[in-house]
Amino acid sequence: MWKVQWTKSVEKDLDRLPEFIRQKFRSWVVAVERDGMPIVRHFKGFHDEPLRGNRAGQRLARLNRAYRVIYYERKDGQIQIAQVIEVNKHEY
Repeated sequence: MWKVQWTKSVEKDLDRLPEFIRQKFRSWVVAVERDGMPIVRHFKGFHDEPLRGNRAGQRLARLNRAYRVIYYERKDGQIQIAQVIEVNKHEY
């Protein structure tokens, strides 16, 4: 059984996001806990992909064009949310 966990700092990130993004995040969590991460990775809508560089070992799932959830799988097989971020092309 898959379980998704996050910290209070991620909870604060979520509080600042628009409601439709929080709903998309919740649908991603439900899908992971219901179907399992290997299946959800293949859902085209989330565009799940591994990260490189200083975030090697973490993965990214798209909530929409502007928002991403960054997570990693713990050794016990559970999913730990690292961050929910807004991607703005003007920041890089």
